[in-house]
Amino acid sequence: RRTRLSALAAVPGTLAFYESPKRLAAALADMAEVLGGAREAAVCRELTKKFEEIRRAPLAELAAAVAEAPPRGEIVVIVERGRSENISEADLEQDLKAALQTHSVRDAADLVAGLHNAKRRDVYQLALKLAKG
Repeated sequence: RRTRLSALAAVPGTLAFYESPKRLAAALADMAEVLGGAREAAVCRELTKKFEEIRRAPLAELAAAVAEAPPRGEIVVIVERGRSENISEADLEQDLKAALQTHSVRDAADLVAGLHNAKRRDVYQLALKLAKG
């Protein structure tokens, strides 16, 4: 499981897992270790049923909560997409300058934010600064 999780860590999208209640605590502990304990996630139980329950928290907190009180029923774990931590502002500026030559400020910000998996708002503010000066 850890090998597959490490391969999924680089996926730029949201991750969804169907998990057995018996394996949930171990799976969440592995996810917290491999994907990062601070990564936001949701444990969804009995979706579309009478006793539907959704718990949202960082993976480390969910792992601890489930270890204390394991849920019953059908479980889906949703893990937010990962953020790349090693993007420098210089890299963003370089890509934004290139994108601004052929795109509007908004489109360039969308393009570069998607490329680097960065927050669109931050990239847009940088794009505005570059476009003005």
